[in-house]
Amino acid sequence: MQFSQIQHCSVVVQNLERAAAFYRDILGLTEVQIPSTFKPAGLNVRWFRLGAQQIHLLQGAENPPGTQHHMALHVDDAQAPRAWMKAKGLGIEETILIPGADRFFVRY
Repeated sequence: MQFSQIQHCSVVVQNLERAAAFYRDILGLTEVQIPSTFKPAGLNVRWFRLGAQQIHLLQGAENPPGTQHHMALHVDDAQAPRAWMKAKGLGIEETILIPGADRFFVRY
């Protein structure tokens, strides 16, 4: 057995509609239909496609302030999305440098 890639990443969010709007309207990801068995089971989720992988948003308690939990999305040039997100009024948080990696956090 050999693992080849991440199929999906689940993110717990307090406000599912707001988070879904961020991934759909700000990041431009395509929403994926959830399995028909989820709603009858009481699962409140939204799924989005990111290349060959997916991001699953789960309604739940928000992470406490200062948590280090995060998901990283790769882009070819971080300067363009950094400026684009600032122009959209999103807070950009610069963070500890990693050699060869231009990175920042967005908290929405």
